Amino acid sequence: MSQRSTSSRTSQRRLKSWLFLAAAVIVFLGVVIFAQASMNSGNGSFGAAAKQGAAAADGSGADTGAGDSAAPTGFETRDPADPMAIGDADAPVVLVEWTDMRCPYCAVFNQETLPTIVDEYVEAGKVRIEVRDVAFFGEASETASVAARAAGEQGRFMEYLDAVYAAAPAEGHPDLPADQLIGFAEEVGVPDIAKFTADLEDPALRAAVQQSTATAQQAGVTGVPFFAIGTDALSGAQPIDAFRGFLDAAIEAAPDSAA
Repeated sequence: MSQRSTSSRTSQRRLKSWLFLAAAVIVFLGVVIFAQASMNSGNGSFGAAAKQGAAAADGSGADTGAGDSAAPTGFETRDPADPMAIGDADAPVVLVEWTDMRCPYCAVFNQETLPTIVDEYVEAGKVRIEVRDVAFFGEASETASVAARAAGEQGRFMEYLDAVYAAAPAEGHPDLPADQLIGFAEEVGVPDIAKFTADLEDPALRAAVQQSTATAQQAGVTGVPFFAIGTDALSGAQPIDAFRGFLDAAIEAAPDSAA
């Protein structure tokens, strides 16, 4: 075989290799572009809000269970009897909050931002807050949510959340053993502690927590705290001014707003 023939075949093999590599790159880029387009326009996602949630998860105070967050729409219920909500059921705006009892950023929001929102918006009749619990950090999170729901059965859900988050460590996920959960109930004045203690083993309450978690995950909520108003979302323990802008825009756009 001549040297020229060998060189020609070598060149052909190199060309085929480069063509194969180029085709693979084109296919890969096509998949990426398609995935991004699907995430921005698919069912139950917020598009730009999902990107905002991802950014918040890295540096703005969101705790993630499994990746970025993009919440669904239509989660408000406006049920006047909902023990996991505060504010007028007929308020112009409903802020839905996803929270995990062991999430340190949820504690930061509850301690530093929620009181101002309640004072400026909830008590003024402009906003209602509806809480959706999730258990992203194991069985201890699930049991803590059961405890909060048990307190809610006796009219102390929001007070119970306040107590749990007030006792949260500066960082990391608290253990929240059963005796501490019972102590929180005593602290916030749950009337029947014996019933509360029994309710910690209530399979119906645990199933409700598991269902709430599964529903959130199926909808794309994987980082907490996470907030939604209709089709708009905000992720992480953002500064109060971020919430003011978020809420004010929703109130202005609400058809029943007096503003």
